[in-house]
Amino acid sequence: MALWRFEIQGEEVSIGSRSRRKLTRTGCNEPFKDRYWCPKRQWFQREACPFANLMECDDFEAMGGTI
Repeated sequence: MALWRFEIQGEEVSIGSRSRRKLTRTGCNEPFKDRYWCPKRQWFQREACPFANLMECDDFEAMGGTI
């Protein structure tokens, strides 16, 4: 059974065998259908993340928040 892979490398987003240009600057909240990519979790979320980038997410987590 083959699984498709979602990955971001440089300015390209690869979804299985297809690729396109990245729409967001940092890769956080990269849209795919009705979901948003979270690079921290390496998975999709139903709603867009409130953080602007991965550094804000890391800072929040370091201050005791949970993602």
